[in-house]
Amino acid sequence: MRPFSAIVLILTLVIPSLSFGADQVGASPAALVGYSPRASQSEREWETKFRTIPDPANLREYMRRLSARPHHVGSPYDKDNAEWILARFKEWGLDAHIERFDVLFPTPKVRVLEMVAPTKFTAKLEEPVLAVDPTSNQKSEQLPTYNAYSIDGDVTAPLVFVNYGLPEDYEKLDRLGISVKGAIVIAKYYHSWRGVKPKVAAEQGAIGCLIYSEPQDDGYTRDNVFPAGPMRPADGVQRGSVMDFASASPGDPLTPGVGATPDAKRLSVKEAKSITKIPVLPISYGDAQPLLAALAGPMAPEEWRGSLPIPYHVGPGPAQVHLKVAFNWDIKPVYDVIAKITGSGAPDEWIVRGNHHDAWVNGAEDPISAQVSLLEEARSLSLLLKQGWKPRRTIIYAAWDGEEPMLLGSTEWVEAHADELREHAAVYINTDGNDRGVLNMGGSHSLEQFINGVARDIEDPETKMTVWQRAQLNKIAEAKSVDDKKELRQRPDLRIDALGSGTDFTGFLDHLGIATLDMGYGGEDEQGIYHSIYDDFYWYTHFSDTDFVYGRALAQTVGTSVMRLADAEVLPFDFVNFADTVDMYRKNLEKLLADKQDEIRERNQQLDEGMFKATFDPRRPTVAPAREEVPPHLNFAPMQNAIDALTRSAKHYQQALSQKQASLRDDAVAAKLGALNRELMDSERRLTNADGLPRRPWYKHLLYAPGVYSGYGVKTVPGVREGIEQKRYTEAEQEIARVSKALEDESALIESAAQELERF
Repeated sequence: MRPFSAIVLILTLVIPSLSFGADQVGASPAALVGYSPRASQSEREWETKFRTIPDPANLREYMRRLSARPHHVGSPYDKDNAEWILARFKEWGLDAHIERFDVLFPTPKVRVLEMVAPTKFTAKLEEPVLAVDPTSNQKSEQLPTYNAYSIDGDVTAPLVFVNYGLPEDYEKLDRLGISVKGAIVIAKYYHSWRGVKPKVAAEQGAIGCLIYSEPQDDGYTRDNVFPAGPMRPADGVQRGSVMDFASASPGDPLTPGVGATPDAKRLSVKEAKSITKIPVLPISYGDAQPLLAALAGPMAPEEWRGSLPIPYHVGPGPAQVHLKVAFNWDIKPVYDVIAKITGSGAPDEWIVRGNHHDAWVNGAEDPISAQVSLLEEARSLSLLLKQGWKPRRTIIYAAWDGEEPMLLGSTEWVEAHADELREHAAVYINTDGNDRGVLNMGGSHSLEQFINGVARDIEDPETKMTVWQRAQLNKIAEAKSVDDKKELRQRPDLRIDALGSGTDFTGFLDHLGIATLDMGYGGEDEQGIYHSIYDDFYWYTHFSDTDFVYGRALAQTVGTSVMRLADAEVLPFDFVNFADTVDMYRKNLEKLLADKQDEIRERNQQLDEGMFKATFDPRRPTVAPAREEVPPHLNFAPMQNAIDALTRSAKHYQQALSQKQASLRDDAVAAKLGALNRELMDSERRLTNADGLPRRPWYKHLLYAPGVYSGYGVKTVPGVREGIEQKRYTEAEQEIARVSKALEDESALIESAAQELERF
């Protein structure tokens, strides 16, 4: 990312050309969407009181306590932290309890990695204690470096370097005439979720997978390494899950689709679909360098080469590697801490707010930096309750356990409470780690206008402008095209990111269709300690939000969001931005198909012209690509027609709400708001399908899902998009029809809500 000094310079150059008007902190506020004028004024007064309460000193002490010892799933301190969080909720007067689920959580008992030819080398597989870092020496409590949900394995084979281990990397290996069948592959971390790398390797015939942290991405080429700086040292290792959750489901592998309660029927480990097909192990770049240096074969493509002082060859051989891993396949408890503030007007409508408390080791940045903000939000709301504030809707605060292995606690809770959540949950708000910098906003696009409004009311600790202004200017600074910059300056709201997976919102959005937001500050800090023993209080207080002012900003941002959603007379969904975004997705899909058609036509023409023969270098031999059929045309007309109807109904609803906003406080109108809000709560559910996505029935949302080959990364309109990407064109056509029907149903719901408003 761009250094902070460069960002400041760009902001200085851009600020004079922009007019912010009412977006400035302290400017005359507009009426809140979904509120009558009188209720809007009262809400803003309560929110202002709330934002004065969160205290950086409290955040610091919460972090010191929660990150004091390793607290992975099944560890004593994980349970101790859950009980401590429960005690705080109760101390603040909240109705709170712990819900326990019993889940499969493997831990390593054997880890061996050695090069047996052409020379001998044994990998350390250990992160060293640093005298300056007081918690790095808690060896007896730390999980070793490993990948959870790798199968047991003992394999010896030639090594092949596969770049980031993505499907397109194997296409380049094919062009080089290199096969990984029967080999062990070594891939770099990043550019996809880590579990994609062994998944694709197994599909290509590999028998083992190593994943290393390349210093070009995660080490000394980005900044000084820890403890002199924030980046990963030579022996630092990124732990993490490699569960194939995107093809199956997150959560406990033995109880897919149902809560892991004592009476749940469990699969055997061999039956679990989300465990890898080949053994996997993460390693440091210190351990990776001798292995990579021993490779021969073709030079790696230029863009594959990293910053280690070696020539990057792809192999196979002469390096021969022995990999052996074995695990304790144990059932462990996870402890979700749940606190509730019962609503005074609409208690059966819920706003759910969550962040996880477990970590791979001490986890100061991931996740405690945001967990402490959640705690300070809850404390602050408890003080407002004592001053007379009463939320209209019920607010549920959740400190999830087991997120790191793969969303265990949140997924099991969602599955166990699925019927209640479908009936009562209006919105879920998630965080998962927090640093210094710009507010990142993602979620359901029906909440885009809402969260932009909240961001306009929060002050950035460093610049003293609103966090919305800073986010806008940051996007302008990074925009590549004139059109993108123009939109950023002229569009009333910033576009928020679509959500895939990778954290605890997944069960709420992708499985149940509950409107969702995910937020956090960042962009100014490098995080080279991710999932290592060095993600601890010492690192965070030296290299991240050292004064905890962005932790306070996160508590202010999310707490304001919770209050504004909980208190609104009409849930503040907006469908105009949503319709605009869905139309953008349609255009992107049409372009994806057209680009693929053009690409294949061009390659086939090059084959006809003999281009690959003409450019063949016998000293660096390559294989010509295979000829492919040009993809067929797909009929996007049903989707376009559905979006046109959606756009009309969205504008109708927006106009109807605007006209009725002044009368929302009237007794006759207030009596009818329950039915209207019930319809609005169902709006996200209409975008799901009971059958789920092709070959992925757990994922039911038709607009947002993690990609099969991207993992955490989102695939928008996933059935259509992945149908095109994976050359399943008949399936893509069928998915267009399903998506179009869902959009038609959504349009009908919005039109019904508009008409209901007009009858008030």
